[in-house]
This record gives sequence, structure tokens and C-alpha cells, in this order.
Amino acid sequence: MQNLLVLTIIGKDHTGLVESVAQLIAKNEGNWLESRMCHLGGEFAGILRIQVPKEKEQPLTQALQVLNSQGLTVIIRPDETRPSERAVKNASLSLTGHDRPGIVYQISSVLAQQNVNVETLETECYSAPMTGENIFTAIAQLKVPESCRIENLREELEKLGEELMIDISFTET
Repeated sequence: MQNLLVLTIIGKDHTGLVESVAQLIAKNEGNWLESRMCHLGGEFAGILRIQVPKEKEQPLTQALQVLNSQGLTVIIRPDETRPSERAVKNASLSLTGHDRPGIVYQISSVLAQQNVNVETLETECYSAPMTGENIFTAIAQLKVPESCRIENLREELEKLGEELMIDISFTET
């Protein structure tokens, strides 16, 4: 029997970090299913989903805890994914505009009010080439419930875009 686990790994980034995790998983006959990992501000953060034989779960858990001595925090949880209780549509959202505090909060509030789930979110702030002003960009993948009226959501996002003076693009995928 195979067990599904979700691992969260955080700590100071260094060369070989992913390899050391992958090695422990492979040594315990685990299968790396999916992951999201990044380096940000000198830190590493990763979340991954693996499959491991039931009899290898405990040895793998103990082996991964050894990474704590390397400055990594490893959190291991069973994958308790449940089938969705409601049908969903996929959508993507992107925005670009002058940076200001609260943009993510305001966008996520509109989404939460419509029961839209943010599956992935990538943000970046950079200096505009000509003016040097800070520009904020975000790209999100969303799960929109069937109960959400897409046109209402689109209207709310466009209204917020005008209010914040940012360009927002919302598309069903």
C-alpha cells in the first residue's frame, strides 16, 4: 500500500538542498509526484507531494528530520485531499500597476467574497525602466466555483482595477 504525503521545507538556501531531499525520498522508495519550490531573499521554500510505501513512511520521516541539523525545517503531513464537493472552473488572473500597500489584500478580498480559491500566486515588484517607479505584477491561477457568476466577478475585478489604477486581466482557462 502507498501513502501520500505533503512535505513543506523551509530554510536558508544552499546548493544541493533539493538533491538531499530527493535522495532521501528515493532511498526510501518514494515517488516525487509534484512540487513548487523557490528561492526568495536568501531563503528556500518548497512544498511537495510524494508517494511512499506504507512500511517506508516512518524511516523516511526520521531521515527527513535529520535535515533539521542542516538548518532546514521539514513538516510532513498526510495528503488528505478530498474530492471537490462542488464543480469548479479554472481561471487565470494577472495584474500590473504602480506598487502600493494592500494590493494583494484588496484583490484576494474580492476573490474570497466570491468563494474563489487561489491555487497559485506569483508576485514581483521591480523598477520601471524609464521612471524608476516601483511596478507590482501578479499572476494567479484560480478555481472558481460553479455558483460564482463569472460576469459579476469580472465586473468586481475591473472596478477594483480602475480604483487602484492597475491593469487586470481575468480569463477562464
